[in-house]
Amino acid sequence: MRRVKSPNRYSPTIVDPRLASETTELTSLQLEGVSHRFGHLLAVDAVTLAVEPGELLLLVGPSGCGKSTLLRLAAGLEELQEGRVLIDGAVVANPGRSTPPEDRGVGLVFQDYALFPHLTIFDNVAFGLHQGNERRQRALAALESVGMADQAGGYPHELSGGQQQRVALARALAPRPRIMLLDEPFSGLDARLRDRVRDETLHILKDSGTTALMVTHDPEEAMFMADRIAVMQAGGIAQTGSPQEIYFAPRNAFVASFFSEVNRISGRVESGSVTTPLGTISAGDIEEGSAVEIMIRPEALILGDAAGSACQATVQAARLLGRTSLIHLAVPATEPAIHVHARVPGCVLPAVQDTVGLNLNTELVFVFPASRAT
Repeated sequence: MRRVKSPNRYSPTIVDPRLASETTELTSLQLEGVSHRFGHLLAVDAVTLAVEPGELLLLVGPSGCGKSTLLRLAAGLEELQEGRVLIDGAVVANPGRSTPPEDRGVGLVFQDYALFPHLTIFDNVAFGLHQGNERRQRALAALESVGMADQAGGYPHELSGGQQQRVALARALAPRPRIMLLDEPFSGLDARLRDRVRDETLHILKDSGTTALMVTHDPEEAMFMADRIAVMQAGGIAQTGSPQEIYFAPRNAFVASFFSEVNRISGRVESGSVTTPLGTISAGDIEEGSAVEIMIRPEALILGDAAGSACQATVQAARLLGRTSLIHLAVPATEPAIHVHARVPGCVLPAVQDTVGLNLNTELVFVFPASRAT
């Protein structure tokens, strides 16, 4: 199993000094032992998490796992029940004491944009700024940074969803926040627009050097945006790491299956490995005789000629999905035959009932003790 470590894809540089923080120091955010209940429901369970200066950290997980609650606790929108929240080492919240959100130096961007319909675009962005000579300059700089300066005199209802989201981002950037907190900011956009707006947002955040914590339920979005990812499960952190670490070295089956479809095969460790219809797979340091669950990403299955391959399979269906094809396969080496999916380049589209060879890319095959495969 491989672990990949690489530098951030973007180096934060300030492209417009009018959007720079009041200080040249980048800011960190820390949550220490944070727990939160809604009645009897434990929504956040003893979470400790640090966002490094200038880093974009993505909180990702299924609905109801506690990620938005954690973001609201960091923002000061929920009263902290247990633990501490620190910004640059200074405590801004602990039980019984909380710095108001407006005094934490955080910028907030939500799914619903929350623009004032009766105010112009300029006035929406300038709304949270103190009166003074720099107010107009900051608001226009923020609008320019998101490509919306030419719409300053318009109103929110005149804009598309993507334009409204950019205005919401400009409003959050205008006060020069120390931390940006974004809660599912692109989920209301259609797929094509979402791709473009999140790409623009990524560059804006990295160019401004802003420390950011963002919530999403979309694993592909997390992989695209993040310097690091924190995967949440049932109120806790299941794993934290770079996108490469999360994808190539998941700690459990939940993390492995959250980031892509997987083929699941049960087995038992014998002589340090597990024998499956797809071949023999190393069990690593899992105890001899243990029941295990094997997780195989679809792209780990490599199609080839039947002769000379580790095993053979019959094509049951082949679906072109654009850049890739999804191939449904029956492996007849067992009774009944196991059904697996292979994801291959779109130019590969074998005919139904063809017999193909299968080989495994073991870097995309993960073995977990059955008791931990959750």
